Amino acid sequence: MNDTDALKSYRRVAWITIAAVYFLILVGASVRASGAGMGCPDWPTCFGQWIPPLSEAGLPENYREIYAHRGYDEVPFNVVKTWTEYVNRLVGVVIGLLIMLTAWKSWSCRRHDPWIFRASLAAFFMVVYQGWLGSRVVASNLQPGMITVHMVMALAIVAVLLFALARARRDVVASQSVGQMDPQFRIWLYVLLGLTALQVVLGTQVREMVDYLNHTAGAERTTWVSALPWFFYVHRSLSALVLVAGLWLAWLAWRSVGPEHGLTRFSMAMVAVLVLAVSSGATLGHLGMPMLVQPTHLLTAALLFGLQFLIWMDYRHARQAELA
Repeated sequence: MNDTDALKSYRRVAWITIAAVYFLILVGASVRASGAGMGCPDWPTCFGQWIPPLSEAGLPENYREIYAHRGYDEVPFNVVKTWTEYVNRLVGVVIGLLIMLTAWKSWSCRRHDPWIFRASLAAFFMVVYQGWLGSRVVASNLQPGMITVHMVMALAIVAVLLFALARARRDVVASQSVGQMDPQFRIWLYVLLGLTALQVVLGTQVREMVDYLNHTAGAERTTWVSALPWFFYVHRSLSALVLVAGLWLAWLAWRSVGPEHGLTRFSMAMVAVLVLAVSSGATLGHLGMPMLVQPTHLLTAALLFGLQFLIWMDYRHARQAELA
């Protein structure tokens, strides 16, 4: 297989893997929002079994005593929550296999760019570590700090995979000139990256506080917003600035290089995700934190991070190609 075919094959697999990782982020967020995080009180088994039971009759008679430290002395067995968490773990296994396939595909690209292979291999080892980290999340009885670390690691895996993909797309990017791009594009791209990073940090703090109100304080869902501290209001207000910056960045790309350019398309996709992120955030803030909207909001934040990272990488590679 020549380099061109190897890169095309790698890119196809990498796109599928990245999409699957985002799906896992959505599934994980849904597990957390539904309160199914401790549906399986141990790891990697579930109630000591590789396939969890379909009813309480399939559990040990003294399961309440065995898993009392996980809250089962008071909370009854819930088959829906157990299988929700179990499916989440199965999806994680599939993601691991996909990333293994991505690393294998990257081997044939190493002569073209060794960083494609290095990053893909790094992503594989990061997924192994993420699996272990998942066991620590369960062992901590879903401590908010551990959940945050688990989420940050998922974003790090996305970043490494996108880095490898962007390296594999350099020939595609080089075919589209950025010589006519408005110089403001670069400035606003960094402004947007900074604002989004701040939003993610603040959003993490909000989510940890929501976890505290839900699982520790036992507050009613409708009272969560009124109980949130100042950083929630900063997070909510800052979303308008992020949206304006994103719209301006997309307009600069559209005006400078046209709607068919790859950077314009990615920028427009980012704006669409931004609108969904802001609208879902507004829904959470004004309608009492509806459970079904929480996973959507978290997914849009992760997608924003990925799209902006890819725009940044493609823009850098396009400029380097023109300066070479």
